Amino acid sequence: STPHRLLLLLPLPVSCRSAAPARATTGRRRRRRRRNKTMLQRRVVVGMVMGLLVLCGTAQVSRGFNITRILADRPEFSTFNHYLTATHLAGEINRRNTITVLVVDNHGMADVLAKHLSIFTLKNLLSLHVLADYFGTKRLHQIAHRSAVVSTLFQATGAAPGTTGFVNITNLKGGRVGFGAAAEESNRADLNSFFVKAVDEAAYKIAVIQITSMLRSPVAEAPTPAPSQQNLTELMSKKGCTTFANLLVSHPDVEKTYVADVDGGLTIFCPVDQAVKAFMPKYRNLTADGKASLLLYHAFPVYMSMQMLKTQNGVMNTLATDGTVKNYNMTVQDDGEVVTLETKISTSRITGTVIDEQPLAIYTVDKVLQPRELFKPEAEAPAPAPEAESPKGEKLVSPPAPAGPEGAPDDQKAADDNAAVRVPCGRWIAVGATLAAGIVMI
Repeated sequence: STPHRLLLLLPLPVSCRSAAPARATTGRRRRRRRRNKTMLQRRVVVGMVMGLLVLCGTAQVSRGFNITRILADRPEFSTFNHYLTATHLAGEINRRNTITVLVVDNHGMADVLAKHLSIFTLKNLLSLHVLADYFGTKRLHQIAHRSAVVSTLFQATGAAPGTTGFVNITNLKGGRVGFGAAAEESNRADLNSFFVKAVDEAAYKIAVIQITSMLRSPVAEAPTPAPSQQNLTELMSKKGCTTFANLLVSHPDVEKTYVADVDGGLTIFCPVDQAVKAFMPKYRNLTADGKASLLLYHAFPVYMSMQMLKTQNGVMNTLATDGTVKNYNMTVQDDGEVVTLETKISTSRITGTVIDEQPLAIYTVDKVLQPRELFKPEAEAPAPAPEAESPKGEKLVSPPAPAGPEGAPDDQKAADDNAAVRVPCGRWIAVGATLAAGIVMI
């Protein structure tokens, strides 16, 4: 018989196999996964940055509103809209963050115009219809205790005596809402106007509400002289700045400069009597020119409402600025509701409003403004003498603490101020960049 031959196939050792195809396949897979991960990370980063930029831009745009544009598409309010512009109230409204405007139609304005009020008196009356708070339709019908007394721009100007610059809002039976100007020295009001409808609302920013007729107010409708016809020193004296007013009277040239600048726009800061009396020893040591420069230093040659002072921080020129090396400027800063005036020598705080009727604004301040051109900074207290070294050995001494803001160079301080203005969007961009960097590192 023929012998059978068997073929035995034995597996080769692992070391003998060709591993090149497997390694190539694995490498391609790894590179593909790495490339996909990188593309995903880039998309996430780009999406986050674009989202933050859109959010930042939207936040800035959404803050603003324009009352004349809101009313422009509604011809029934064209007369009211026209006089908001003619009296410069439109600009003041647009600078506010939270506000309610009570508007009347052309028929309601015709009744007011028939009285032939001056433009300055009409401004007072219209400013009584601008509430310094938000009252949309929902809030109007949900007022606590059914009644509220609200401040207005008329009150903010300082021209309204007592409580005459306030408006009473009352919920009546049947869902009606009444409005009335508060009486002098009393919150009681004659509710002579009533809610009609909401014209435009942006939650907690601006509400434009139509009412049946203009509010009646003998004080707001009283004859009002033009700002240039106002007696500046008399206005100051009535609000606790008699001593400063007397200093202006004693320098006729300075007083004439003040009066001449009113029509073009003027903002005055009058120190209260207590502050001026405490400053008089320094004032008496000044030369005649120095005294004149100091008085001129207390006014800006432009009109600035309180809202403008809060939103337009920075270095401002004064009536004393003459374009030479001696700048006689100061820095306006705000901290919430408080506005300060920094002069490198002292910091004063605005404490009240004497008058705020474009083109004239007068504010009281708690300290005399001292320009560095006339006064030197107070010398710092000498540092204590160094302690004697201990014979037992050397002590470890920590490095000196960095200088505070007062010791910072002018350029550095200005940079800090500018950085503070850029905080909102810059902060979000920084957060986004940090998150993006973290994603890339994953």
